[in-house]
Amino acid sequence: MKPKILLVDDDTRNSMLLCRFLQAEGFDVTYANNGAVGLELYHTVGPDLILLDINMPVMNGFEMAMEIRLHDRRVVIFFLTDRTEKADRLKGFELKGNDYIPKPFYPEELVAKINERFESLTVRSEKEYQVGQAIFRPNLSSLTVGDETHSLPVRQCEILQMLAENEGSLVERDLILEKVWGDASYANSLALNVQITYLRRAIASTGAVITSLKKRGYILSCH
Repeated sequence: MKPKILLVDDDTRNSMLLCRFLQAEGFDVTYANNGAVGLELYHTVGPDLILLDINMPVMNGFEMAMEIRLHDRRVVIFFLTDRTEKADRLKGFELKGNDYIPKPFYPEELVAKINERFESLTVRSEKEYQVGQAIFRPNLSSLTVGDETHSLPVRQCEILQMLAENEGSLVERDLILEKVWGDASYANSLALNVQITYLRRAIASTGAVITSLKKRGYILSCH
């Protein structure tokens, strides 16, 4: 089954063209022309993926993402925007966006990114990993410590699974960047630093440690 998509963008003309393209590809698409309406539809539609513009009236994309991430770490968010400054990209990833796609873009490339994202979620191994005193379940995007279970965003799951599969061994930065982001650009490298920081916080009470080797990569050590 194709994922349900919520497209939130105040550029109605181009959004209608994109909606029709996505629908022709078999996606169930709902459209909102600002963040406030988008937030309402998010609650009623329950999308799998949100395509989110940033510059919008009433409520901008960053504000909408912030509201959603207060209680939902699992819905996939792609920012679609003409704001390409480094600070904006970092802001998007700090809000746990799963991708940041500059405008203009080819709709075929967007569909390829969507399909790749959800294929990776579907085929993700059901294997469980012992991470210190925690149980990490990639297929559920969960980290369980004792009787408490915490949800992890998609990118953090992908990174932690790579580290857990190679526990005690170096996982190179460039390999993580290629697997998780698709390229080892400077902006993505900064985003990886942010995600590693979040992961360290997530496993802080488990006895596991992520060690950085400068400019080389990371090692997950479980005690």
